[in-house]
Amino acid sequence: MKNKLLWRLCAFIAVGTVLLFWAIAWLTNHTETSMSFIDKAHQETLYSYGQEAEKIYLEDGEQALAAFLQEVKTKEDTWLAVVNSQMTTFADTQMLDEFVDRFQIGRSPEWKIHLYFSENPVMEVPFVDDNTHFLIQLPQRMRPGSLLLATRLTLQIALPLVILSLLSFMLYRHLMTPLKQLENATKDFANGNLEARAMAAMPKRNDELTGLAQTFDKMAQRTSSLIYNQRSLLADLSHELRTPLARIDMAIDFVEQDINREQALSRLRYEASTMRELVEDTLTFAWLNTESPQLNSDDFDLVELINVICEDARFEYPDRTLHVDTPECANIEKSSQLALGQALENIIRNALRHTPEQSKVSLTLTSDNNNYVITVTDEGTGVPESMLDAIFEPFFRVDKARAAKNYVHAAKRSGFGLGLALAKRQIAAVGGDISAINRAALIKGNALHRDASATKQTGLVVTITLPKSFNAAFAN
Repeated sequence: MKNKLLWRLCAFIAVGTVLLFWAIAWLTNHTETSMSFIDKAHQETLYSYGQEAEKIYLEDGEQALAAFLQEVKTKEDTWLAVVNSQMTTFADTQMLDEFVDRFQIGRSPEWKIHLYFSENPVMEVPFVDDNTHFLIQLPQRMRPGSLLLATRLTLQIALPLVILSLLSFMLYRHLMTPLKQLENATKDFANGNLEARAMAAMPKRNDELTGLAQTFDKMAQRTSSLIYNQRSLLADLSHELRTPLARIDMAIDFVEQDINREQALSRLRYEASTMRELVEDTLTFAWLNTESPQLNSDDFDLVELINVICEDARFEYPDRTLHVDTPECANIEKSSQLALGQALENIIRNALRHTPEQSKVSLTLTSDNNNYVITVTDEGTGVPESMLDAIFEPFFRVDKARAAKNYVHAAKRSGFGLGLALAKRQIAAVGGDISAINRAALIKGNALHRDASATKQTGLVVTITLPKSFNAAFAN
């Protein structure tokens, strides 16, 4: 589901808004209802007025009742009267003009009072005979709802403010918790902690912020990997340069002292060429490793490229046999002839370098629907299983593992340990893949070759998979 955070926030705000209006409506209704009843003490006062009026009327007569009613009227500053069921007043009382047409006996003091009516209602306390009624317009001091305005302001302003502030705080926490973790991870990474990651401290969730943290971790992983690789590359390059520099110093001393001058100049040319090749290969590797470019500018025949490289390799290693098995043509589109040529040259020369004299290196080219597969097999001593991945790292040599130094011409360099590392990056740049396996392990794993003599064969098998079309490879 896309935009999970958006839908989550929409749901949160929608539910929060509905709850807010519901809470305000319920509290308003409940509060106004509870405020619409006359206070118990005032109810008792009204009942006592009615009971006292009844007592005076029965014991002292109508004149005494009139005096009492006048006293209460003055005290409460309101209208009151005593009427019978036929709506006839007595004890010197009379109906109010506004009640003449619509008055039908008052309401009990226990009834609900409408707070929004401007007029105070008429309250009724019936006498024991149920034919006589004490009526009094509710005194203003007894009117309920004196705090109605403050209550409405509280419910309509203060309560929404509190609830919305709470919802905003919850939204803030929901959004800022992962962002704070991301900020902390960013600060740690900026301060030099290359192992800092955001997802390690991220709360369990699955939304856009989690995706942002995962993207940051991928960026941090790649950046830290590049920094570590550059540090290692610089350290290895410095180490590799020390030997030719020391030899150059010695050769200069010989020239200055006129000792074996021609040999010293030859050494200077050799070491300068060595350093130039080392620096160029290192810079190329650093560019491929850092930029991860996609090289897709050439269309060419892969068979023709292989044949040219193999002819040069045969000339350089005439004491070894290089057997090539390819179809008549193998067209490849949107690739890089230069990068692929350098990679194949490094792989083939590496195989020849580690193959004994009078031995054979085989190269085969096959194809399926989408890919070309190049297999280069040598007859060297192979590579320890634990080093099969490491041989594609820069400045990593397996001379000891393959024990091939005795097979290399003294006039040829044994390499800097950059050939296979460069080849892997160059093949990746054209959308391909490279892997290595010992020949003995490959034969042992084949169900058709389980005899003991077959499993004793040694050597390394390097397999290169290349897409026939760069665009098709990266479209997947």
